[in-house]
Amino acid sequence: MMKRISLILGIISVLLSFSESLLACTSAVISGKITPDGRPLLWKNRDTDFPQNSVKYFSGGRYPFIAIVNSVEDNPTDVWIGTNSTGFSLMNTQSYNLVEVKPDEERGEANGRVMRRALEVCATVEDFCHFLDTITKPSLIEANFGVIDAKGGAAMFEVDYYKYVMYDANNPKDAPCGYIARTNFSFSGKVNDGAGYVRFMQEDKLLLPASATGQITPQWIFNELSRSFANPMMGIDLKTGDFNRPKTNGWFVDQDFIARSSTASSVVVQGVKSGENPELTTMWTILGYPPTGVAMPVWLKGADKALPRLMARDNVKKVSPLGNWSVILAGDVYSYTQGMGSSRYMNWEKLYNTEKNGYMQLLAPVEEEVFKRTQPVLKEWHKKGSIDIKAMQSLYNELDSFIETKYMDMFEL
Repeated sequence: MMKRISLILGIISVLLSFSESLLACTSAVISGKITPDGRPLLWKNRDTDFPQNSVKYFSGGRYPFIAIVNSVEDNPTDVWIGTNSTGFSLMNTQSYNLVEVKPDEERGEANGRVMRRALEVCATVEDFCHFLDTITKPSLIEANFGVIDAKGGAAMFEVDYYKYVMYDANNPKDAPCGYIARTNFSFSGKVNDGAGYVRFMQEDKLLLPASATGQITPQWIFNELSRSFANPMMGIDLKTGDFNRPKTNGWFVDQDFIARSSTASSVVVQGVKSGENPELTTMWTILGYPPTGVAMPVWLKGADKALPRLMARDNVKKVSPLGNWSVILAGDVYSYTQGMGSSRYMNWEKLYNTEKNGYMQLLAPVEEEVFKRTQPVLKEWHKKGSIDIKAMQSLYNELDSFIETKYMDMFEL
């Protein structure tokens, strides 16, 4: 009997460890006071058991918006990070230490649909405060919500069923270094409960010096945070080369890295300065597993007619092309499937190696070229004060073709 109980407890422990990894998002809100161009940033690495993500356009509310959704859903009611026509942008991470969830309750059940509604009706950080004040209670929310707006607002909200605590990224008392980082616990919640403390240590370790030296850009976030393979508790960073052949056999255990097997997208919303046209808000988006994906820019303007072909859902296959390619390559990295718990093993050599032909190494110059081609166009739009629809569609077509060719040539997908 005791052996049976021990076995059951062991299985439960394994299942709980899997469930924690599935909702292990990592995020940050960054004030424009510390970015090189003075524009606020909103970042989220999304971890989920829905690996196929896509970008979708929504209308019908007060404000139209674009957002990340689960590709499998034909009519998604939940969204996971997005930006609307006023420049109001919103994301969440699941918190695990704000609510004592009852056995029959789903933790954070309303998080995704609340974000959809907020993107429909909010224009500013203040609007979001009012929104949280007036929604029906208990709200069934348990989340850290990151927000930026077109007036330079940047804040993090820790929200439970009945109340919230707001942290202002522009206020030195709340954010002495101009940023607020969150994983899967809340500072206003129960001490030492929740999840993601090791990931928080790593992102804070990287953001702190970068905030003082003006390094934090969307490209820096993708390279240093979204694709981080360092574990500060263990004092290791896989990118040093000490975990590759011939020093090891190239396999490692996926434990508390920011980039995880369950990471299905990574988004940096680059806002605007106060007084700039909100339509210039740029949603830099990686669909799929970030180390095997490539970032593309997406704008709300014109999204009702066309989104980048590689970012939008194929309604027949129910995947986005770029996200699907990334997921396929990720399957090659997490290819060991022998027995329970085997999915934690990752073939690090496939991603990064001394021969510099790992997936992450091969795709790095592709993403660099995307930024190189986009930045002068975006600079011209900022100078004009608006987006040129024809130039935008031309850029989408150019980037779609360029990225697709690279994936086909390098990986024969």
